[in-house]
Amino acid sequence: MNTKTLPNPGLVIAAFAAIYLIWGSTYLAILFGLKSIPPFLMSGIRFATAGAILLAWRLSRGERPSLRPTLQNAFAGVLMLFGGTGAVVWVEQHITSGMAAIIVASMPFWFVLLDYRQWAYNFSQKVILVGIIIGFAGILTLFGANTGNFSEKTVFAMLVLLAGCIAWASGSLYLKYTPNTQSTMLNAGIQMFAAGLFSATVGWATGEPVQFSFADVSAESWLGLGYLITFGSLIGYLSYVWLLSVRPVVQVGTYAYVNPVVAVLLGSLFAGEPFSTRQMMALAVILGGVLLINLPKYKSMQLKTA
Repeated sequence: MNTKTLPNPGLVIAAFAAIYLIWGSTYLAILFGLKSIPPFLMSGIRFATAGAILLAWRLSRGERPSLRPTLQNAFAGVLMLFGGTGAVVWVEQHITSGMAAIIVASMPFWFVLLDYRQWAYNFSQKVILVGIIIGFAGILTLFGANTGNFSEKTVFAMLVLLAGCIAWASGSLYLKYTPNTQSTMLNAGIQMFAAGLFSATVGWATGEPVQFSFADVSAESWLGLGYLITFGSLIGYLSYVWLLSVRPVVQVGTYAYVNPVVAVLLGSLFAGEPFSTRQMMALAVILGGVLLINLPKYKSMQLKTA
């Protein structure tokens, strides 16, 4: 990094606080939003609004989207935000927000397994393979944590969220290997707006508007939705993008360790969600696996800065 253009340390701290605390708190905000807003419509409103704001901003700055990148970003947005984040919203009807966050903590494993262009490197690193095995052992431990109140809905919801993690990783990798010259903000606006429209369409097709009325939305749900739009989809995401430009990717990626802890604590404190010892063990095992698969990157970063 060029020492002449070092960012303000206060801004760096604030940005890390945003991706650590805000992203971790979105699980609780989703829980509040679901109290009187159906899941697909809530995702539709959230992403369409945030996407429209970003698009309006970039268009007002004179940037114009091209057809092919627009289609690529729309496709990736549906995979990541509808398939990934939308899955979190839907499953929180059936499992606790803390449990959802623990499952999402397994995301790095799916990146390793799905990034076929990096297989030669990833699968030649024993520590990464051990990390994957440990991580999936943590996931199995989490499934086992529900044996006391086992239900088909709970298991199905957990499987849906695992599928959502795969969708997020797939969309992210698709974007990684299909770069374009448009700004990150314009691309993000397209991704969010497309995901918002798709979510709203699915909500309409599944009959959500039939029993829904804006007049019946509680203040708690409006606050949850507003928080998701402004803090989760705008401030948190913009902080993440900015940090990627001023800090190493591995360092920025440490949010994956913090978000589930924040989500579990907030869910327990403000929503009275139960959290068993076995769930705590699962979280520790999963995060241990994530640490191992990132270990080669950490060592490489240290060598570069030495």
